[in-house]
Amino acid sequence: MAVDGTRGGLRLASPATANVLGIAGMALFLASGPLEVLSHYATLSDAGWSGVVVLYASYVVGWVVARRQPRNPVGWILLGFAVLLAAGGCAGSYSVLIYRFGHGALPLGPVAVLLNLLWAPALVLLPVAILLFPDGTLPSPRWRWVLWAYLLIGAAWPVSIYAVAVSTMGHHIQVDASGNLTILDQPHGSAAWLTPVQEVILPVLVVFWLLFIGGQVATFRRSSYERRQQLKWLLSGAVVCLLGVIVSTVLGTLATHPSALTQAALGIGGVALGAFPLGIGVGILKYRLYDIDRIISRTLAYAIVTGLLVGVYAGLVLLVTHVLTVKTPVAVAAATLAAAALFSPLRSRVQQMVDRRFNRARYDADRIVVAFAARLQDAVDLDAVQAALLAVAHQALEPEHASVWINQHGLPI
Repeated sequence: MAVDGTRGGLRLASPATANVLGIAGMALFLASGPLEVLSHYATLSDAGWSGVVVLYASYVVGWVVARRQPRNPVGWILLGFAVLLAAGGCAGSYSVLIYRFGHGALPLGPVAVLLNLLWAPALVLLPVAILLFPDGTLPSPRWRWVLWAYLLIGAAWPVSIYAVAVSTMGHHIQVDASGNLTILDQPHGSAAWLTPVQEVILPVLVVFWLLFIGGQVATFRRSSYERRQQLKWLLSGAVVCLLGVIVSTVLGTLATHPSALTQAALGIGGVALGAFPLGIGVGILKYRLYDIDRIISRTLAYAIVTGLLVGVYAGLVLLVTHVLTVKTPVAVAAATLAAAALFSPLRSRVQQMVDRRFNRARYDADRIVVAFAARLQDAVDLDAVQAALLAVAHQALEPEHASVWINQHGLPI
């Protein structure tokens, strides 16, 4: 919602405000690198890299949406989320310099510790973008009470964290390698009440997040074509994000030490988290330019084919090496050749099955064209062929107008 000033008519929700926040976010991103190097925190963990991906994706998408649609709160939510996390990251590195490396002469140490906790309100803010997608309005007036309940309960979480943090400001401050107060990881003493509070609030917040997604799914079922296309982008990004996090977690659990498996988990988690804000951005701005049904069907088909081929490959390797006791290089070569031979027919079969469920328009069009080609083999009348061709074009593509031109040799062009 645009907020007008009293005299100058300044609108707070404007492209100029988006530029100011965007420049502030860019300055924070540029400052985070040197601060991380100085604080010896330049080597990021899996969670760190994933956070960087979702941070930059949210920043770019939020800035673009806020500039182009300043009255849409979704862009401001994404931009605010990115700026809050960037400010918290810089403050965390700064607090590490002071409280872990002994640079006590630096000013504003307690302020940096408190600013580092901005990740808590940022995490509460981001899911609101799901509920308000795509135009900033609620799915129905009944959701207004759900939103207010979520904001009240969600605010209780960062407030409780900040209450514990403020209570420790007069004592010896201890932070971990990322700048967070150590007492927040293992609350004890007068801060022990934080643990049961978080055990109650966090599951409730998760329930609200699931409700937001469920509300959009219900809206999808009763919405028109344009809104359906936009919601497909949102839900696709959310599903990719969820599946990527699950796969990344499983791979990270299987990796007992830093290895290629750990790097794979890191990459999958980062890309998956970035898919959520990117899906929101495309759904708001460019959903008409891309065939989301085709993207979904291709993604699902290749994911299924990849999983099946990996299973066949692993099964053949185990069969040949443990049952037939063939040498490992021979087994690997045989399994690779078998997987390569199965790829093309398996992909065609799986693609047809996926298109039948998720890309019905293309599946029906292919069937219409195949049937027309079969009828065309026995056709001898040019007028009948022309009429059949127009009928097939209207049935498969549904154009507003279609014509057939005949060249000098009597063939359609």
